[in-house]
Amino acid sequence: MTEPGQTRAAEALASELGRPLMRIDLSAVVSEYIGETEKNLGRVFDKAEAAGAVLFFDEADALFGQRTEVEDSNDRYAGLEVDYLLERIQQQPGLTVLTTNMKDAQESVGIRFDYVIDLDDPQSS
Repeated sequence: MTEPGQTRAAEALASELGRPLMRIDLSAVVSEYIGETEKNLGRVFDKAEAAGAVLFFDEADALFGQRTEVEDSNDRYAGLEVDYLLERIQQQPGLTVLTTNMKDAQESVGIRFDYVIDLDDPQSS
């Protein structure tokens, strides 16, 4: 579950930029049918670009795990879906926010993020 601080940080970024926040539940766009996930993601990115929205991918941990854990052909296809998502993020002209609790997320997906913001656990303060 997303830490409240992660959601508030995404909301604050969108507000500061004067842009709507488009929160994406990845489980709603992932499909069991080949090619459908990419189509769904394509629609999400197109809609966000048209609206000038900040994309907020909540709980991206599952994606990062899929990228590295290849055991069978289904895992390889899931890796292709993740590759497509990462490619679209890099092409996206606007801001995209991904939240994760994985410290080494950047290394696990093999891309460079422009900014990485570490938020303290609100329960440890």
